[in-house]
Amino acid sequence: MPRLALYQPDIPQNAGTMIRMAACLGIAVDIVEPAAFDVSVRNFRRSGMDYIERAAVSRHDSFAAFEAWRRTAGHRLILAETDGPVRHLDFAFLPGDIVMVGRESAGVGAEVYAAADAAVHVPMRPGLRSLNVALAAAMVIGEALRQVNGYPAEGEPRGIPLL
Repeated sequence: MPRLALYQPDIPQNAGTMIRMAACLGIAVDIVEPAAFDVSVRNFRRSGMDYIERAAVSRHDSFAAFEAWRRTAGHRLILAETDGPVRHLDFAFLPGDIVMVGRESAGVGAEVYAAADAAVHVPMRPGLRSLNVALAAAMVIGEALRQVNGYPAEGEPRGIPLL
């Protein structure tokens, strides 16, 4: 399954949204620290993030630690960036790919670009700066899951059927 990596996240609400998405879709999340806030399970639970217990979240003390783990595990690193050269729709995702989103305030640094296997972008109208990082992550992860047939199996129908 693809994974989602949050590089030094700045905004806890965005991180919470992405963790909730990952819990619902059954994908793992890697948080590359330092973050601008406390990324402990206790802190997420205290802030009302009720899906944290259902999410597979791993913390990495630094990009170097994340990179060492990633290379040992054999995952490709795919950056989701506003200036990525390839549209996310045109990229061939593999099941073990890690999609990484950058800091809301600054993206990722040169070290991360140098380590990445590819960079993709979500196409947008000209003249607009960027999507919210959680929305961009959802769009890219959604396409990756579609390509690798990785969406969770359909469960029981919810609610009352419409007549």
